[in-house]
Amino acid sequence: MTEPTTLVLGATGKTGRRVAARLRLRGAEVRAASRSSATRFDWSDPAGWDAALEGVTAAWVVPPSVPGPVHEFVARAEAAGVKHLVLLSGHGADTWGDSPFGRDMRSAENAVRGASLDWTVLRPANFAQNFDEELWHAPLLAGELALPAGAVGEPFVDLEDVADAAVAVLADPGRHAGQVHELTGPRSITFAEAVTLISRAAGRPMTYRQITPTEYTASLVDQGVGEEDAHHVAAMFEIMERGLLAATTDGVATVLGRPPRAFEDYVVRVAAAGAWER
Repeated sequence: MTEPTTLVLGATGKTGRRVAARLRLRGAEVRAASRSSATRFDWSDPAGWDAALEGVTAAWVVPPSVPGPVHEFVARAEAAGVKHLVLLSGHGADTWGDSPFGRDMRSAENAVRGASLDWTVLRPANFAQNFDEELWHAPLLAGELALPAGAVGEPFVDLEDVADAAVAVLADPGRHAGQVHELTGPRSITFAEAVTLISRAAGRPMTYRQITPTEYTASLVDQGVGEEDAHHVAAMFEIMERGLLAATTDGVATVLGRPPRAFEDYVVRVAAAGAWER
């Protein structure tokens, strides 16, 4: 009898590589797919999707920045006999209004919700690992993180919890079918507090400076980000500043039966690994 195979999209990315590793440690058959994996998967090239889906029982779906392809992918997954899709979305997707991120997340969610197969949606808050993987890492190493975020807290979630939750859901589709799980850390903290904690653990000076959305958009454009994309990212912080995403949830405990990891635990662990050393 052939072992069930789980397709992991974005297998070289932040969530995908963690999910794939955990599945393998559980003895699961994993088909890791990305633009650079042996199983190639590119959201802009549907010609390769059917080969990636062949013989797959379940899939971890990291959607593209544009939502349209998810609908076609879901249709092909149904045709291939996939039984369960687990979609990575974003915290509070229902509260994002008509913002580009909100439209994209809801479109991807609607694609899987409308499928005839089982589905589960995970909606994590901002990843704690954004401070040491991409995004805010280089500014911290330079000594200052400048963002348009003020006194409203963010319930940063540890990516290890997100990956644990993804694997738990993939392993028990019956329990989680048709469910949306909001995943956050145990408390909300401001960006200024987050940077202070990182600075203390790293043993080097780091500061946080609040800037305006306009200033942030201009800085992103100076770094080579397209102007439209820069406006979209800045808009995310404006939504955060309205307090719509500040509340914590019990999503991690619901899925894993334990509390989420604290931000301080993440900081100590990552600092010990030298993430913020020059």
